[in-house]
Amino acid sequence: MKRFFVTAVCFLGMATAHAQEDLLSELDSTQVADTYATAPFKALQIVTLQTTKMAAKNEFYFVVSHRFGSVEDGISEFFGLDQATTKIGGIYGITDWLSVSASRHTLSKVYETGVKYRLARQSADFPVDIVGYNTIDINSALEEDDYPKLEFADRMSYITQLLVSRKVTDRLSLEVVPSYIHKNLYNPELENDNQFSLGAGGRMKLTKRLSLNMEYMYNFDKPDFYVNPLSVGLDIETGGHVFQLLFTNSQSMTESGYVTNGTGDWGKGDFFFGFNLYRVF
Repeated sequence: MKRFFVTAVCFLGMATAHAQEDLLSELDSTQVADTYATAPFKALQIVTLQTTKMAAKNEFYFVVSHRFGSVEDGISEFFGLDQATTKIGGIYGITDWLSVSASRHTLSKVYETGVKYRLARQSADFPVDIVGYNTIDINSALEEDDYPKLEFADRMSYITQLLVSRKVTDRLSLEVVPSYIHKNLYNPELENDNQFSLGAGGRMKLTKRLSLNMEYMYNFDKPDFYVNPLSVGLDIETGGHVFQLLFTNSQSMTESGYVTNGTGDWGKGDFFFGFNLYRVF
């Protein structure tokens, strides 16, 4: 009886240890499966391009952006500060993977609506974040006196982008952005109605609350009149919002204008100062 009792206790101990190992292994595998790369970008934009960051469910972002005139204009225009253009808008997270946005831009008096949706997340089993982004722009500055046959549809432009990012290290995140833009009304001497581009950008974290950002877009259908946009910026995290200071050679703040209608020349000092401000509620 004594031998039986000792044998039973040993067997029970071995079984318990084995069960604990199985449970720990299961927990480890669950943790790996649920571990995603966190905060590859702190702001919703690199500079002008969207990032793969999403508004969380029920979050609302109030957005204010400015692009001033060309620094090349010098002191007479206070290095462009006398020529401000403004974007005011909002972004709402319907779910953690879907958000909608609306904004108004003083440049060309454009109204913009957008939808952003997550397709995949970077994890131990998948190398990148993938997010889709679609907008519709309505140019309300067009006049019937200039375009006698103008219809409402002529005011519209459509943008489709695929945002693919990877958090390389805790300090460095990179993103690639293929884009397709269609304009219902365009000047055939200056541009095409359908334009394809490929962009790249990144964020290098300098301190806990400061990062250096850069982005570049190559437009495959760009005429000589326009330039490919190159922008640099600085992210400053201050509690409930992210403040971005930036310089760019493309003044527009909509994707349809920023990607296709850049006119500045960095080499001649013809670039624009601006900022983006996001306040989350």
